[in-house]
Amino acid sequence: MPTDIPGRRDTRTDEQPPDALSAPVVPGATAVPGVPDAPADSGDAAAPGGTAAVPAGPAVPHHAGRPGGPAPTGLPGRLPGAAEDAGRPSAASSGTARAAGVVAAAAVCQAALMVGLGLLITGPAARVWPLSSEDGVNDALERARTGTLDTVSSVVSEAGNTGTVVLGTLVSCLALLLVPRLPRLREAVFLAVAVSLQSLVFLVVTEAVERTRPDVDRLDASPPTSSYTSGHTGAATALYAGLAVLVLHRAKGPWRRVAAALLLLLPLLVGLARAYRGMHHPTDVAGGLLNGGLSLLIVGRALLAGPHIPAPLPSGATRHPGTTRTTREAPTGPGPGRTTVIHNPTVTDEAARDAVRGVLERHGHHSVRFVPTTADDPGEGLTRDALRDGATLVVVCGGDGTVRAVAEALAGTGTPLAVVPCGTGNLLARNLGLPLEPAKALSAALRGTPRRIDLGRVEGDGLPPAHFTVMSGAGLDAAMLEGTSDRAKATWGWPAYLVAGLRELRAPRTRVTLRLDGAPPLRRGARMVLVANAGTVQGGTALVPAARLDDGLLDLMVLDPRGPAGWLTAVRSLLRRRPSPWAGRRTDTRRRAVEYFTFRRAEIHFDAPQPRELDGDPVAPGRRLSAEAVPGALTVLVPGRGE
Repeated sequence: MPTDIPGRRDTRTDEQPPDALSAPVVPGATAVPGVPDAPADSGDAAAPGGTAAVPAGPAVPHHAGRPGGPAPTGLPGRLPGAAEDAGRPSAASSGTARAAGVVAAAAVCQAALMVGLGLLITGPAARVWPLSSEDGVNDALERARTGTLDTVSSVVSEAGNTGTVVLGTLVSCLALLLVPRLPRLREAVFLAVAVSLQSLVFLVVTEAVERTRPDVDRLDASPPTSSYTSGHTGAATALYAGLAVLVLHRAKGPWRRVAAALLLLLPLLVGLARAYRGMHHPTDVAGGLLNGGLSLLIVGRALLAGPHIPAPLPSGATRHPGTTRTTREAPTGPGPGRTTVIHNPTVTDEAARDAVRGVLERHGHHSVRFVPTTADDPGEGLTRDALRDGATLVVVCGGDGTVRAVAEALAGTGTPLAVVPCGTGNLLARNLGLPLEPAKALSAALRGTPRRIDLGRVEGDGLPPAHFTVMSGAGLDAAMLEGTSDRAKATWGWPAYLVAGLRELRAPRTRVTLRLDGAPPLRRGARMVLVANAGTVQGGTALVPAARLDDGLLDLMVLDPRGPAGWLTAVRSLLRRRPSPWAGRRTDTRRRAVEYFTFRRAEIHFDAPQPRELDGDPVAPGRRLSAEAVPGALTVLVPGRGE
């Protein structure tokens, strides 16, 4: 019987040969050479140099950020990395090739998307509102023409003309290379490639999609291209919005926001002018905006965001070896006795309970007791009562909060837990590889194997000691969770969190002091600090790629993006399923939008009170969090491979 959680791989890269995987960590040994200090923000004390301690003799791999010892083996599907340095190209050449590959692959997807939308607009959706009303909009714009507007629209339209855009791109790139004291080569390449990519996709789209121009009096000569998309609008978006990104990214002073706003307004005015002059339908203009925006996003992610860099631990912090299989073995299965189902009645109706009962009976569990949670007892006390009554298997039906409460009571008991996802996030179920349909999840768990996983334990000012199964954090994520109403979650599901998150993006940053495993403190700016026992969230995104449920360690993510480029970096890092293969080789000290640390115990102190959360449930705000890993504390039923 396979014993892993399916589909999980190592996400941090080894930097040593595979034969070093068994080398132990030796206290007091030297630091890994070539790994830079974690950078500090300006005005802060710099983090002491060094990383994990390793012996001076045989090399020890940076295995998933956890050197020393073999890969944790308690849960399946985890493949150790074994990347070797021999024969690798330089980081610069590899990075350039990778960026070119990313842009090329994304450009193909961009072109396919734009063509698909064009065929939809000119085909089955042409007679569907609002597309069916486009002729009326064109007629209304024709009736609104005046001599003054004709002149103004002609000037504005020229801002997106091919000659204007080519000249503007050339001048801007030369200025980026010649005007600053140090040439802005990356920014110049970003702008040139973005404009070129937009033009290339535009040509592909106009060849693939045939669309006649509006049936009105046109004020300009009609070029021999399809009306879809608006090339003027797309080119203007790539150039002027690209310049706006660079102004926000590199310029200083209060004027930069005004300049960026004016630059962002130009593509909209160009699109309006093209529609006013009878050259394009409204959807052609929208397509041009989308084409230019996607070009900027693709090229910006590849060239401006920079590589994802997991931060090294400060000097003095110790990476602990992964826990071996002998400490991860669990009982062979729930023995004969009573099965108790702890269920949240707000998310499990009678039909759901009947389905759960049917699955249990098919697997031989006939002595089943269903116990509903209440506002006074979300599951912890009920689970303790079930254990006193002789329960040999506990099934939890609910969301992350109910699962956490039940896990709190089961910690250290050895009684197996079967998780039935019925809530909004269902993070533990996702990380265990369970299906998200309740009956299928329970069936897969009962056919699987009991395994021991870690829990995290936190406490702080106004927060009594408590365990969490997946994540605990402070800052943006907690504010997002607190700002999502129960009604929104019931209506929209987990996407409701995204809406709340957008409202919290302008929340002020704070300063935080981190002390990891007794090492000297680090000072950071942060919008969010997240302690993770597992890393996968909704949509399959590996928010904390190296976090493992069974490695005896916790992972820390510090999120601190600033400006559009910072958010691009953050989004790129959070969407990437594994860090850069050259992580740990950089010698620059630039501030990073996302940093990762691995630890067993951490003390986290914020300069100002922050909202906090445990497994998706908001808790009392405060300025302090103490977090530590509790290895092998919870026994869960894990589905077998292929479930």
